[in-house]
Amino acid sequence: MPEQLSVTIHSLGARGDGLADADGMPVYVPLALPGETVTVEVTERRKNGIYARLVSVDQASEHRQSPPCTHYDACGGCQLQHLDDDLYGDWVRDRAGFALSQHGFDDVVVSPPFITPPASRRRLAMKAVYTAAGVILGFSESGSHRVVNIEACTVARPELQALLAPLRLLLASILGSSQMATLHLVLTDSGVDLLIEGPKELGLAERELCVAFADGQDIAAFHWQVEGFLDPLVIRREPIMNFAGAKVPVPPAAFMQATRESQAALTEAVVGACHGSKRVADLFCGLGTFTFPLAKAHQVLAVEGARDALLALEAGRNGAQRQGVVFKQIVTRHRDLFRRPLAAEELKGFDAVVVDPPRAGAQAQMAELARSVVPKIVSVSCNPNTFARDARLLADGGYQLVSLLPVDQFLWSSHLELVGVFER
Repeated sequence: MPEQLSVTIHSLGARGDGLADADGMPVYVPLALPGETVTVEVTERRKNGIYARLVSVDQASEHRQSPPCTHYDACGGCQLQHLDDDLYGDWVRDRAGFALSQHGFDDVVVSPPFITPPASRRRLAMKAVYTAAGVILGFSESGSHRVVNIEACTVARPELQALLAPLRLLLASILGSSQMATLHLVLTDSGVDLLIEGPKELGLAERELCVAFADGQDIAAFHWQVEGFLDPLVIRREPIMNFAGAKVPVPPAAFMQATRESQAALTEAVVGACHGSKRVADLFCGLGTFTFPLAKAHQVLAVEGARDALLALEAGRNGAQRQGVVFKQIVTRHRDLFRRPLAAEELKGFDAVVVDPPRAGAQAQMAELARSVVPKIVSVSCNPNTFARDARLLADGGYQLVSLLPVDQFLWSSHLELVGVFER
């Protein structure tokens, strides 16, 4: 018989799990809230704690709400829809503060978080699998590879939600028994960019179905990819993003900020922090989300290791120049900043550096920045833990963290973006 415990939740962990204590160990209970008395079933005992499944809420928190999504109990995309707005906002702020406290930052004032609204996510990565009952299209179940069939997604833009049913019909005519596909949907400023990683090459009839689908659903661009080979099925309009007047062509499934609202909040924070600077280096610049807004008032060096992204940025810059859009100066450099970070000597002459690395952080680059004499560093991160680790390097090098803004662009999930401003 499974082991059951009655515990009282005292706080929320970094992943949003309820935390309790039993047998001298922490107990991790997904879907439980602080102040609640709950009955749980132990699923695993490890050295670092007891992992449990919520059986019943015996005394509920006043901050518990009914999740707005009908798929919430199964889908692993959102973990925190059972928190009301007040508790959720507090948790977002505390999540940032806790990560920093683990690296010795105990007195940082965390600004009120920017929380993106529902129905605003403009990029989705979904799974599809062919079954006897039809094509299942959705997201993985929490802690599992099983795909949960999604009829509607509470966080996604309506333009993307409207494609779910038509995509099922299309894939039902393409996929064979038990075959799977991965779908990348990105809503650009010129329409939806769709990339499907499929299990096979398409025949003529299947290609015609895809073209008809793109025409019927007003898809901007549709690519099919097999074993790394990218097949452009139809390009009705070039996918573009408009960054401060520069129309940047978007490579298939390219990275961009998850919502328009969060991009605006991040850009405002970055540009505001660099006010008064003359020369700015934008490291891990990507498509130029920050490069172009910064270049309205600053000379910018844009450095990126992904060649496709940098070529797109350069195309946007050159096109803007032809159209008379005025920027101060944008100089680009293709460089793998993980293997060859800009050295402290190379950073001389810059008044500010913006660094926006992937989730793994930028430990090598931060070590060079810590040795530099750059007056101001703006660190943008999608991982509070690696942000705090890298912040420690800067602090040990003489920088002070003067402001921290949490930006929650993955609503109701444990993912969190941070913008930290460091000064010498």
